Amino acid sequence: MSDPIEDYALIGDGETVALVSRRGSIDWLCLPRFDSAACFAALLGGPEHGHFEISPRDGATARTRHYRDGTLILETEFEAHGGAVTVVDCMPRRDGPPVLVRQVVGRRGTVPMRMELVIRMDYGSVVPWVRRRSDGIRAVAGPEGLSLTTDVPLRGEDMTTVADFTVSAGETRSFTLAWYPSNQSPPPPLDPDTALRETEAWWRGWLGACRYEGPDREAVLRSLITIKALIYEPTGGIVAAPTTSLPERLGGVRNWDYRLCWLRDATFALYALVLGGYLDEARAWRQWLLRAVAGTPQQIQILYGVAGERRLTELELDWLPGYAGSKPVRVGNAAHRQFQLDVWGEVLDATLAAYRAGLEHDPEGWRVILRMMEHLATVWTEPDEGIWEVRGPRRHFTHSKVMAWVAADRMATLSEAVGDGDPARWRALAATIHADVCRKGFDAGRNAFVQAYGSKDLDASLLMIPLVGFLGADDPRVRGTVAAIERELMVDGLVLRYPTESGVDGLPPGEGVFLACSFWLVDNLVLQGRHDDARRLFDRLLGLRNDVGLLAEQYDPHARRLLGNFPQALSHIGLINSASNLSGVFSPAMKRAAR
Repeated sequence: MSDPIEDYALIGDGETVALVSRRGSIDWLCLPRFDSAACFAALLGGPEHGHFEISPRDGATARTRHYRDGTLILETEFEAHGGAVTVVDCMPRRDGPPVLVRQVVGRRGTVPMRMELVIRMDYGSVVPWVRRRSDGIRAVAGPEGLSLTTDVPLRGEDMTTVADFTVSAGETRSFTLAWYPSNQSPPPPLDPDTALRETEAWWRGWLGACRYEGPDREAVLRSLITIKALIYEPTGGIVAAPTTSLPERLGGVRNWDYRLCWLRDATFALYALVLGGYLDEARAWRQWLLRAVAGTPQQIQILYGVAGERRLTELELDWLPGYAGSKPVRVGNAAHRQFQLDVWGEVLDATLAAYRAGLEHDPEGWRVILRMMEHLATVWTEPDEGIWEVRGPRRHFTHSKVMAWVAADRMATLSEAVGDGDPARWRALAATIHADVCRKGFDAGRNAFVQAYGSKDLDASLLMIPLVGFLGADDPRVRGTVAAIERELMVDGLVLRYPTESGVDGLPPGEGVFLACSFWLVDNLVLQGRHDDARRLFDRLLGLRNDVGLLAEQYDPHARRLLGNFPQALSHIGLINSASNLSGVFSPAMKRAAR
């Protein structure tokens, strides 16, 4: 039986992450990058697909766990027969190959421990050649090698490396696992204590620069750390989540690879980073964007690889049974071939937010923006796959058209601010799109905006209408839309994306509530002056975080468990923005909407 998604915690080094279960098992790790093949893939199968477990021999699970304050260093405390121990997990910031540090620290008494290491390269499909060394083992398969260094005696059992040892109060046992290209020598072992101290100091130094001082500060800081962990430091690209194929419905087929960089998700992340005062990350993302979209405007994609790769071929890994039997397991994402009109709006909105926050004007970037907007002016009337990346026919999605308006509106403002371009032209285009949306996207009989032109269905993306300033929150059409969503798209007080039973997305129906959409409703309630309702919903969402403050993409209100890829950047971005909006320290988007 798969561990619940919420039983996992995250550690990372700025280029990849590992997921650690409450049992002390690392069940997901891709090396050397977020999107590399996993060497531990038990998350999407079983222990035989790769894991690295350190836990008490009597099978005790964690009593408590937490991150060291202001860091991504995880401490898992086990109460076991004979005493208590803490397992400390950390991925030091890169200064060479990626390294995983695990320490077992004795707290009380003497605890028998067991270490079990199953290395399976290429998503659990390849058994490496393992050689014993005096200080551990080396494992090689094709182009990859792993080096485990420890002073604990190891032995082999049935294609598994194991160790049985004891830890008494005041004692520490260390394990370091390093990845390296197999045609090179393994990296020299690092000192675990030094690595932990330096990693702790780095994270606290980074978080110390945060400017957010409002309520819910601890939740905001943990979300900022999580978003930082999802940034691929060498390029500035931001992955949507560090996992693939965690299901939106248990046992279903809505399983996608999120270890990629969506323009939409990254621009939302930019808002959160700017709000926190992290302009260096915003600047790095802008440079990643310019490199990724380089080329003709017609070739702009909605998502790219972490270094800007364009070919993201979607494949199914048929040897993996999937999380809780949810197949297929996919790598790559066919959505990179889709046309999604809304990304223009998100990119322009983020560009304006960064400019107003003090990010310097970039002439090269401005030329890219101009070319993007020239293309938008010719394609905004076309149907698209929309924000939810439907795999059914293209439609004239209302949200997509609203975001095309955002692009034209922000372009006019930016043209005036930088003294370049034709603001009158873009204001005229914005007015044309605005009239089109109000005429075709609003159903007077329902007194609500609808998912697509001619549709009767609702869509939670319509909650963005007042948040981007398309219409004011007190506009009767907006109030009608919010009321309809509260009435028809909510389950147990949380927001669904849209009615999947309609078949609009070309997939079997059924999924959890979408956490980012629920945060958007919080923001709408704030704008409508319903602060008590907003606070209640926000507190409910905070309560869905796991014990170390992490959120997935979705939540199953019936099974009461998290669903979807984890942790999800968009959920944590929603938390940061809603916390700031509730405090009156409005996010960049809300500052515009509140005017």
